[in-house]
Amino acid sequence: MTSIKAVFVRGGTSKGLVFHERDLPLEQAEWDPVFLRAMGSPDPYGRQLDGMGGGVSSLSKVCVVRPSPRRDADVDYTFAQIQIGHAAVNYSGNCGNMASAVGPFAVDEGLVEAPSDGTAVVRMHNLNTGKTIRSAFAVRAGRSVREGSYRLQGVAGTGSPVRLDFLDPGGTVNGRLLPVGEAMTRITVGGVSMHVSMVDSANPVVFVRAAELGLRAVETPDELDAGAEVLLRLEEVRRTASVLMGIAADAVAAAKNPTTPFVAVVGPPAAFRTLGGDRTEEEDVDLSVRFLSNGQPHRALPLTGALCTAVAAQVPGSVVHESARHAGGDEIRLGSPSGPIEVAASVSGSLNTAEGMRADYATAFRTTRRLFSGYVEL
Repeated sequence: MTSIKAVFVRGGTSKGLVFHERDLPLEQAEWDPVFLRAMGSPDPYGRQLDGMGGGVSSLSKVCVVRPSPRRDADVDYTFAQIQIGHAAVNYSGNCGNMASAVGPFAVDEGLVEAPSDGTAVVRMHNLNTGKTIRSAFAVRAGRSVREGSYRLQGVAGTGSPVRLDFLDPGGTVNGRLLPVGEAMTRITVGGVSMHVSMVDSANPVVFVRAAELGLRAVETPDELDAGAEVLLRLEEVRRTASVLMGIAADAVAAAKNPTTPFVAVVGPPAAFRTLGGDRTEEEDVDLSVRFLSNGQPHRALPLTGALCTAVAAQVPGSVVHESARHAGGDEIRLGSPSGPIEVAASVSGSLNTAEGMRADYATAFRTTRRLFSGYVEL
């Protein structure tokens, strides 16, 4: 039996294991068996009962952290999405929710020096995307503060907020905010033509008009899960977009990478009931949106997906821009299954220039909590 030091942590609306890189095998190619065994994958029953995973994509994640050699970063981290039903680990994207746990981990583990009391700022370089995220959070007696009054939709109770600023988040795949060079593209899947927007900011996402699928983007995850035909169509959209965005060489390769890109269904603001049973009114949101991750309807929103949505809402001509209520400013309220989520983003440039459009930043707040420190037995 092998024991490896690890921290089990909730980051935003996700949960996963966080490792020091120094405690893992030297070669990254040797990490996969460790992560799969630790999380309980593959599990044909889809529950990951023999590991730390929770049977859904948002509860089957790993981060690996190390001090950064870069002058513009304090730590580097690698994100790994652990597949549930089969033995695969995906490193092609990032997870904004788990990113909220990396800064506090770095301070609490002594990787970054922080003030004794006040606000710590940790610059995190994500090795998956090559992007830098600035994390700011409260510290007391040199350790991150857990308790607070900030309420995060989809998480019971309250906590201390972690501010995440994704700096220059566009172009994680091919360096362009709009990988195909246009705000809206007509594609054909299954003999049906539809309009989509492919945007790459924090993580690549393909956005689909809800109405073209007979949806309103206020459906519950269970309602979406029950629509086998719609899920199949959305997976076809995702694979098509993966090839067009330059993520996969062909549809076969796209099928082997179910994580990237995300696929999102968007529609105008509308009233709905949250998973907790609360009613959200139309005037409380600026856009209705539902995300799929690893083929599963997300019960909140992937944070990087939410940030990409905020960016896409500021791209004229995109399906997100045409569906959103524009109240002015950089903030937008996204209607998720767990309730409204506020994010902010800034976009500059123009489609009509050689430089194109650029995402300046995207910002969101999360909470995080260390659940245990110890060793995972493999």
